[in-house]
Amino acid sequence: MRRLMAILGICIVTLPLFSQQASTKNSFLETWPGYAIAYSGYRNGQSPKKEIYPSKAEVLQDLQLLAPHWACIRTYGADRHTEDVLELIREHNLDLKVLLGIWLGGEPKYKDDNLAQIKKGIQLANTYKDIVFAVNVGNETQIHWSDHKVSPKDLIAYIEQVKQQVHVPVTTADTWDYWTNLKQSAPVIESVDFIAAHIYPIWGGVDIDKGLQITIETYESLKKAIPNKPIVIAEAGWATLTRGKYHAPGAGSEAKQAIYFHQLMNWSKDNRIFLFWFEAFDEPWKGRGTEGHWGLFFENRKPKEILKSLSSSP
Repeated sequence: MRRLMAILGICIVTLPLFSQQASTKNSFLETWPGYAIAYSGYRNGQSPKKEIYPSKAEVLQDLQLLAPHWACIRTYGADRHTEDVLELIREHNLDLKVLLGIWLGGEPKYKDDNLAQIKKGIQLANTYKDIVFAVNVGNETQIHWSDHKVSPKDLIAYIEQVKQQVHVPVTTADTWDYWTNLKQSAPVIESVDFIAAHIYPIWGGVDIDKGLQITIETYESLKKAIPNKPIVIAEAGWATLTRGKYHAPGAGSEAKQAIYFHQLMNWSKDNRIFLFWFEAFDEPWKGRGTEGHWGLFFENRKPKEILKSLSSSP
């Protein structure tokens, strides 16, 4: 049993999540052993945009913080950072499985970069078959406000290319409202093995009193709109600092994050919902606004309020 689950009073459950066709690719998906969290290890001065990556020592510190408490992590780019993650998990025999991300930049500008990401992602998924349990191709490339859009035709071609060359389920991640807009999303839905949806009540002006209620209603709307595909919540979380017009006043706080975390984990356990908490660590490269403050840990790896009971120091 993982110590975080014991502290939260959450038991480990078996989740029969995926269709028979997808599950034959990877039996791990039929017996998922714990809870999941999104991981990017970028610290002050580091950035995927500048290709300034965390050191292996920093990544190992992060993984050793996460491994006792979560069973799965989600990464975002097929790059050196993710390669270090996979290598260190294997080298140190850490009890972690990985949803491997392939980052897609806006096209046509980043077409060559995207092709390189696809190639590297396939190579990593096949090299680390013992660790990678699924591959995610592109993150929020379809929703109307995305600043790194890829055409649906090209996205589907990338997904199909990856599916043909790996032996695990393949998807793309996007916001819940993209997925439920079937006029737009239907061709992509057909191409993926499962739906990877992002749900963030805090971005819609919702405060903590209705956070879980809106999350549940949103998840149910996904199930109703897409009844024939397994649905994974690929991101859900609560920021500890919020700025801007899209948030209720004072919505972001450590106390509110702690409330939502407990509520979300208990709902996940009670209803056998596979979800990734967003995220493990604050990421300063995203700026001083809301985007940089979703972690359960501060950038310096000190735990926020929700995790203070785990240890006096990480």
